[in-house]
Amino acid sequence: MSGKDKGVAKNRLRSAYLTSLISITLVLFLLGVMGGLILNANRLSNHVKENIGFTVVFEDDIKEAEMIKVAKTLNRRDYVKEVLYNSREQAAEIMKKELGEDFVDFLGYNPLPATIDVKLFAKYANTDSVEVIEKQLLEYPEVKEVVYQKSLVHLVNENVQRITIFILGFAILLMLVAWALINNTIRLMVYSRRFLINTMKIVGATSSFIRKPFIYKSFWQGLLSGVFANGLLYMCLYYIELELFGVVSFIENINTFILFGAVMGIGIFISVVSTFFAVTKFIRLKTDKLYA
Repeated sequence: MSGKDKGVAKNRLRSAYLTSLISITLVLFLLGVMGGLILNANRLSNHVKENIGFTVVFEDDIKEAEMIKVAKTLNRRDYVKEVLYNSREQAAEIMKKELGEDFVDFLGYNPLPATIDVKLFAKYANTDSVEVIEKQLLEYPEVKEVVYQKSLVHLVNENVQRITIFILGFAILLMLVAWALINNTIRLMVYSRRFLINTMKIVGATSSFIRKPFIYKSFWQGLLSGVFANGLLYMCLYYIELELFGVVSFIENINTFILFGAVMGIGIFISVVSTFFAVTKFIRLKTDKLYA
């Protein structure tokens, strides 16, 4: 083989290796995104649930000190995450900003009642728990009514369960697709070197000796693909955090480190196993079948 032909062959091998590396990286990245959704699904659903609460409306003739006392009592409850007291004056100011005009001057009085906005911990943010809490609050003589959207609470809990099941099913499907794609990519790369394998076999090299350089190379390919995929994943999570204004943290979370390790481990495992079987296939293949 001339120097020119050797150069062309090396360039083709490099191109095949680079293509394989990019393909595996992208597959692992998609797998990582789906894994991230699964690992953080509970935290995301909790964040949504904990932003659904109810409003406690007080009687008109109740003094502010009594309202604040009720708010402090509520804040000590195990099921309460946050309590925000809104006086009649605060409610009027908020309404003025929304309407863009002073309705108090127009009416001559402030018709808005004092309220308490209550947010619950996620495990209590369901219809049954809210109904029990509502009954308890209505026993207070200072409380006029408890306002919340029953349908919204029910829909959120129902949809969170459905979405979780859907994501899990899709992740399993994506895992199978990832295995198939990475396996085919590795097999094509090994296929391009089938004549080298056959030559090594003819000169008396053992199966383990032939496999060793391929497996070694596939190990580093899987590792590099995992590193690049994790890099893309990190940038993606960082961007999501910026969009959520730090409300939910993905970067500084143990699940994220587990995810990075899993992505790298899957990349190495699939690459090594696929290479092992692909090389074994061509070792066992007869010489006349190499041109098929």
